[in-house]
Amino acid sequence: MIKSFYTLIIEDHQLIIDGYIRALESVSSKNSSVLFSTHITKNCDEANEEIEHALETNTIIDLVFLDISLPPSKNGKLLSGDDLGIKLRCLFPRVKIIVSTHLSNNYRLVNILKTIKPDSLLLKSELDFQNLTEGILNVINDIPFYSKPVLKLVRQHVSNDFNLDNIDRQMLYYLSQGTKTKELPNVIHLSLAGIERRKRRLNQIFNNEKKSDKALLILAKEKGFL
Repeated sequence: MIKSFYTLIIEDHQLIIDGYIRALESVSSKNSSVLFSTHITKNCDEANEEIEHALETNTIIDLVFLDISLPPSKNGKLLSGDDLGIKLRCLFPRVKIIVSTHLSNNYRLVNILKTIKPDSLLLKSELDFQNLTEGILNVINDIPFYSKPVLKLVRQHVSNDFNLDNIDRQMLYYLSQGTKTKELPNVIHLSLAGIERRKRRLNQIFNNEKKSDKALLILAKEKGFL
């Protein structure tokens, strides 16, 4: 029996897209019972349109290759691949998500593991044909696959407070764009008091002793959240 995987690639670098396609073709050629129906998107807006179209047509998305460092959507609601991953996980609980990222900060990687819960997490610096094909085969057979640095993190059972949700990341994004704290309620569905509480928590998470927005943004950028 042939199993066809509706596959969504969310990636803005053509060379990496080409690598994914070659890996998928290789897996399919060596496994006659596996086919991949591949759809390519290169930014948050295109990916979101593909997700919404799948919902409208009652199509199940089976496999996703997800880049994290994507430009935000035009409406500012999707800030990066994180938001797409969370949305996909919510709408398609059985979707297999392969995240590849150039981010190497441990705190950032742990946050990705906690929020998106990817079936595979690979660092682009270590991405090669063998890793890709092995990762695809593992994931479609319900076996998690992580690159060596990520696997080390998992084995160490890293525990920290770097579990930022969409609102946290929206706050950091708008602050980085020059939005004042008092203006945040205009773009985020929270009261000023709620935003202030969030900011105090973010200052604690990032150990921002100066408590200034500038220092907070510098620390958030260092940890890969901006």
